[in-house]
Amino acid sequence: MERELACEQRTQQAGEEKGRHERDRDAETGLGVVDIQRIEKVYRKLDFRIIPAFWTLYFLCSAIRSNVGLAQTMNLAQGHDLASELNITPKEISLGLALFYVCYVIFDLPSNLVMTRLSPRVWMSRIVIAVGIIGSCMAAMKAAWSFYLLRLLLGIVIAGMWPGMAYYLTLFYPPSRTGKRIGQYFTAAQVSAAVVSLVSAGFQKMDGLQGLVGFQWMFLLYGLVTICLGIGLLWWLPDRPLPPGETPERTGLDKWIPQSRPALTGEDALIHYEDLTRVYRRPRWTLKDLWHVVTDWRVWPLFVMYFGVVGVGIGVQNYATVIIRGTNPDLTSIQLSLLAAPIWIMDLIAILLVTPFSDRFHRHRALFFSVPVCIQIVGLLMTTYAGSIANPWPRYGGLLLIGFGLGPTVPITMTWTNEIFQPRHGEVGVAAASALVSGLGNLGSILTTYALFAGWPTDARQGRKQYRNSTLVMVGILCLSILSAATMTVLLRHFGNGPNAKQMSSGSSTSEGEVGMVDGAAKRELQERGFGRLWWSRR
Repeated sequence: MERELACEQRTQQAGEEKGRHERDRDAETGLGVVDIQRIEKVYRKLDFRIIPAFWTLYFLCSAIRSNVGLAQTMNLAQGHDLASELNITPKEISLGLALFYVCYVIFDLPSNLVMTRLSPRVWMSRIVIAVGIIGSCMAAMKAAWSFYLLRLLLGIVIAGMWPGMAYYLTLFYPPSRTGKRIGQYFTAAQVSAAVVSLVSAGFQKMDGLQGLVGFQWMFLLYGLVTICLGIGLLWWLPDRPLPPGETPERTGLDKWIPQSRPALTGEDALIHYEDLTRVYRRPRWTLKDLWHVVTDWRVWPLFVMYFGVVGVGIGVQNYATVIIRGTNPDLTSIQLSLLAAPIWIMDLIAILLVTPFSDRFHRHRALFFSVPVCIQIVGLLMTTYAGSIANPWPRYGGLLLIGFGLGPTVPITMTWTNEIFQPRHGEVGVAAASALVSGLGNLGSILTTYALFAGWPTDARQGRKQYRNSTLVMVGILCLSILSAATMTVLLRHFGNGPNAKQMSSGSSTSEGEVGMVDGAAKRELQERGFGRLWWSRR
């Protein structure tokens, strides 16, 4: 009896000690237990400040980057298309398209690393303003050399934008919350492609106005709007979050740059800081830390995954109207522009359908990646072999399938990159890995823009077999992407993805089963996984 009483007393003392520890921890932060509805409200406030701004800037920058594809067939009957105006060949257009991605690959990583040292808000605004300036200048192109120069400059100034946006999100959100949000603003690229295709029909009606042809008006107006947006971002985007009570130091040029208001204040800032710092801390990184990221084997399967899907995506985006015209030469330039839009609407639908489930069932990201890639392969084969000369529309249906399959693959790859490298390497891991995956992955864009389609003269010959070899090459690189996703899954299960010694465990916010559930943040995070909060399971 005495032994049982002593055991109960020890259990009670242990419980009191645990409760006292938790109260001391809450006293440090000024917070008690925060329910999931409260934390969701905080992240919705962040969404309002960040996601619409990212969506808009990505919409406009994507339009400027890809408008060259539409310019190839705008006002074709009048001889006012890009090739006729600049007196260049399709091969030279392919070279100009590829030069952009060469610079993008070279400068992507340096740009993202600079962003970690400077104000992310200012750096992102710099990118958008510079893209707008170069985009406007493209209205003045008169020869091949000016086309090459501006595409080179565009690749330099836009480098770091896409991985920089993914990195910026990790400053405000745990890894498990980034996938859905990357998918949300990535829809801007699809909406941009669809809207730009539709609006280009209107620009073709402006052909000859004030001495400018249709595609020149398109470049000029998109560029000017983008410049205005970039300036506005200085006031709107929140800067790097700081611990509650701290204020940023404004020295040097910072004194002359507009200061944006904090994303969160008061109790909201405390809740957010507590939730985010349970995921990882932000040490000052060194070149040694960067080397550890670059030599981490996990980056290379992600690179191959991205290489395949972004190569196909950019190839289709730049040559969509050219491919459609190859299936049906009787279509007018306005009809070609209008038919390109549904491809990207299908892309948008797939993003909205797949990325939320990819976040909820994050241990199966390879599956959510590979199934859409298989749909792309089916679409490419349909575009190559389906239909007939009398009925070419099944080939167009293949393009719609390609669009649907493209949608979720890029957001899933970038989310998986963040999810793997944030707990392992912290801030430099996210910045460097996302830049390496995005930058080197765009070697696929160089392949599809320079070596395939119009860049492959024998494959571009008119006839039933036009672009057949190009599409088969794209099928091959997509198969490599699927193989890489499977390889990554097997290797992660074998070697694991434990955090770097300098980082806190990710178990509190990103993983279940790897580390015990030790606090309320972990419990909240687990409720966001699986079927827990889907509409059919809510009470």
